Amino acid sequence: MKVSTPLTSGWTVSLDTARDHPGQAPDALFDAEIPATVPGCVHTDLLAAGLIPDPFLDSNETEVAWVGRADWSYRTHLDAAADTSGHERTDLVFDGLDTVAEIRLGGARLGATRNMHRSYRYDVTGMTGGGAGTLLEVGFTSAYQEAERVRDLLGPRPNAYPEPFNFVRKMASSFGWDWGPTLVTAGIWRPARLEHWSVARLAEVRPEVTVGAGGTGRVRLHIAVERTGSGAGRVLRAVVRVGDAEADVELAPGAATATVDVEVPDAGLWWPRGYGDQRLYDCALTLTDTASPDEPLDVWERRVGFRTVELDTSADAAGSGFTLVVNGVRTFVRGVNWIPDDALITRVDPARYRRRLTQAAAAGVDLVRVWGGGVYESESFYDICDELGLMVWQDFLFACAAYPEEEPLRSEVEAEARENVVRLMPHASLVLWNGNNENLWGFRDWDWEQRLAGASWGEGYYLDILPRVVAATDPTRPYWAGSPWSGSRDVHPNAPGNGTHHSWEVWNRLDYTAYRDDTPRFVAEFGWQAPPAYATLRRAVTDDPLTPGSPGVLHHQKAEDGNGKLARGLAPHFPAPAGFDAWHYLTQVNQVRAIATGVEHWRANWPHCAGVVLWQLNDCWPVTSWAAIDGDEREKPLYHELGRLYADRLLVLRPRDGRLVLSAVNQSASPWSCEARVRRLDVHGTVLAERTTPVDVPARAVTDIELPDTLTTPDDPRRELLVADADGLRAHYFAVPDRSFAYPPAEAVVKVTREDGAAQVTVTVTAHTLLRDLLLQADRLHPDARADRGLVTLLPGESVDITVSGWDGEAPEALRDALRSVNGSGAPVHFGDASG
Repeated sequence: MKVSTPLTSGWTVSLDTARDHPGQAPDALFDAEIPATVPGCVHTDLLAAGLIPDPFLDSNETEVAWVGRADWSYRTHLDAAADTSGHERTDLVFDGLDTVAEIRLGGARLGATRNMHRSYRYDVTGMTGGGAGTLLEVGFTSAYQEAERVRDLLGPRPNAYPEPFNFVRKMASSFGWDWGPTLVTAGIWRPARLEHWSVARLAEVRPEVTVGAGGTGRVRLHIAVERTGSGAGRVLRAVVRVGDAEADVELAPGAATATVDVEVPDAGLWWPRGYGDQRLYDCALTLTDTASPDEPLDVWERRVGFRTVELDTSADAAGSGFTLVVNGVRTFVRGVNWIPDDALITRVDPARYRRRLTQAAAAGVDLVRVWGGGVYESESFYDICDELGLMVWQDFLFACAAYPEEEPLRSEVEAEARENVVRLMPHASLVLWNGNNENLWGFRDWDWEQRLAGASWGEGYYLDILPRVVAATDPTRPYWAGSPWSGSRDVHPNAPGNGTHHSWEVWNRLDYTAYRDDTPRFVAEFGWQAPPAYATLRRAVTDDPLTPGSPGVLHHQKAEDGNGKLARGLAPHFPAPAGFDAWHYLTQVNQVRAIATGVEHWRANWPHCAGVVLWQLNDCWPVTSWAAIDGDEREKPLYHELGRLYADRLLVLRPRDGRLVLSAVNQSASPWSCEARVRRLDVHGTVLAERTTPVDVPARAVTDIELPDTLTTPDDPRRELLVADADGLRAHYFAVPDRSFAYPPAEAVVKVTREDGAAQVTVTVTAHTLLRDLLLQADRLHPDARADRGLVTLLPGESVDITVSGWDGEAPEALRDALRSVNGSGAPVHFGDASG
């Protein structure tokens, strides 16, 4: 049986002084061997040794920039006792090296790498002996040096950012983004090990999982083996078991490949969350020598799920659609874009993946797009998506730049693509391969064509190499050339009426109400910024006083004119905020309002629009960004709003063709029948007009309900609002901006209760006046405190219970700073009682 020995101990890292290095390197690093963690990276090792400040705090990012410009060496000694373990062959395996590396064992050069996104294997049989162990060295050259060398070789290419990330196969966002720091890492970022084996091993297993007529599940495994000299003349046998079904195939002497089919009658299907169960089957392949059938040589094990995936891009009168069809069911995607969850990517472990993806599922998300400037995530990410029913849209790793198609990049790209397609294709959650992020659009609209002057820019990857790799390797899944992409060279790549669309004009230049002006076929990116939670910002920034424009706050705002866009977004709706706390609250409110405006409009236009993918779910450090969950894992108000916006059933009061309508959106598998109560109220809660109307919506459909003028035409829009209630859902409509609405001063009664032994408290707020967008900022009570809900609007006399964990309820007067509403443009709520 193959034996693996993890290489996790005894590592050190040192500054390679063969070249000149910037003067910022501390003296303690020269000629020093620093304890290193593998998997890990230089930044995390230096942090652990206390040799660099935390780059996430204040402006420390700039103080550690030298790390990415330096060369580094990792070293360990291989224990002689682990040399062969009685096997014929020993391989040294790296699942990931970041990025430009030379590997030496016992002074002998094994090879060199320049791709973070690939694995590497070296035959080291007989090389690991020696009484004191054999020295293993992995020397890393700065990714900057490699990128600049390739740029000089191939010529410059346009890039949305100043760093040369498009010339090296490394996580692009390491070089900084409009939400991320510039921290150019190096290190052994995925597991390293020795593998000892004899006769033969499984070199590749490629499962095609399909569902046939009558519901029969089929797994076709394409197998590749590698043999030792003694194994060349052996007959090998591969046995596959899927659930209770089994099949086998023999490999004749010298044969390196084989195919075997396993059929599972009446297979249970894997469904996206909200559509059905996530049935998964254990799939195991065992390789044996027929001369010793009871002694396995190698085993490959995964979980697979049976489902069909189609991408319907049929042409129609409006253009061409983009609808994911799973198991024959057309879906409206409720998605989020995923970026690396930490700028220092090796700190993201399975537990962190599970926290983040569980948060996504709890908010109603059913698809996660792994964005092309990050990484192909670790296996546990996709395992958890399989379990939770989160569909995965996987970008190939190209983003926001022109990429050369010549060597030395071309062969790296093809090998990287094939390896990762094979690695990820067992996962039922994976439903789409996407060629790139914004590069087809960039060529058309970002003045690339003239600057390129005929040079290659990546089109050959997206429209030739990548679709060929997917078709040959994973024919069970659709491929799409890019996001955005219209599906045709003859149609603008970001045309709203065709394919996928990125809606960034609104955030960059318009008021968020402009989301209603377009109805794309599929919105693959759109978003609106807000700062992180107060406790997150306060931990990361020591500015005193803390202001929207103070140095640390601005350093943690990476978007071009980001704070200017936040201010221009507030201006149509609110007066200028009176201080930092009001600014912080109102920008959070505006983020929620903007996203709600877009999602409500697009969901109400199903099936013409077949999905929205929010930019973005998560952050990689504490920053003002478009995220719903900030870099300290705190949920912003937007996160809680997603639970309403992405629920199966949604009630919306919206303008349509110059009139106000009530849209009932039903994405569930069952018809929705109930009654809606629609009221026109004055600011004091007095009913001015009322109507009860039936709501009858078929499964996975939308019904627009016309409303009479008596409801939709206010006598005084500055003092009236429209409220619709149905089946526990509520929609509001205010006819004028907040700055023009006559809000009364916010008044409420607040009560704090805690059951004996309970791990949380309940904060009950009873409104004396209309309270619009009431928010309890729990992290202002305690940095560890969390509230179970975000913004809520209360009519006079209504109450809401907010569950707060991580706070013991003591000092309830702290609620006076933690409770705010739009009344008074973000001022604290006035309340007369905060008793326990």
